[in-house]
Amino acid sequence: MVRPYPAIILAAGASQRLGQPKSLVKIGTTTLVGLAQQKLIAAGCSPIVVVTRSELMFDVMKATMGATVVANATPENGRTGSLQCGLLSLAGDTGRLPRGVIVAPVDRPGWAVEHVRSLLESSSSSTLSTGQRRGHPLFLDSKAVNSVLAAPADEPLRDIIQFSEHVVEAPHLGLNIDTPEDLRLLASIENQLLDMS
Repeated sequence: MVRPYPAIILAAGASQRLGQPKSLVKIGTTTLVGLAQQKLIAAGCSPIVVVTRSELMFDVMKATMGATVVANATPENGRTGSLQCGLLSLAGDTGRLPRGVIVAPVDRPGWAVEHVRSLLESSSSSTLSTGQRRGHPLFLDSKAVNSVLAAPADEPLRDIIQFSEHVVEAPHLGLNIDTPEDLRLLASIENQLLDMS
């Protein structure tokens, strides 16, 4: 059996092109952040930390009951800073850094529970891939966790960590919710993304 690993959902983006908070976009009876949490729980991840913006904390807490929700005070610095907030929250809860962690950006919902389960079998930092395109979530090993914490908050993750590719069959892996057109695509494949099997 695969050991349980914690997960961090990155949900602190400004959503300027979309015009509404990505994390709170409705999908079925839940939201994108709620869907990410449900899939991570189904994959066996525990605990789950959601990093968001201060003004969204209450709504994100309502959408992710049972998760730890923390605010990134400087979300404009990018995802590495948000990831650092999540890692520090996990360390504060347990008294030590995690030996590995799944990282799921809220605006990349095209993955399935089985994809996370396969990442959890990795022994080194990995990203999902279709063989032609990389995607999310990611798995960070303990060395990567330390590298992220030592990096400047605005440094892109791809400049900090070398990821191996974990090839999966995932037709919607490249889905990125950024524009109203992306929302229309999301609506057209909603049932596929809500499938927890």
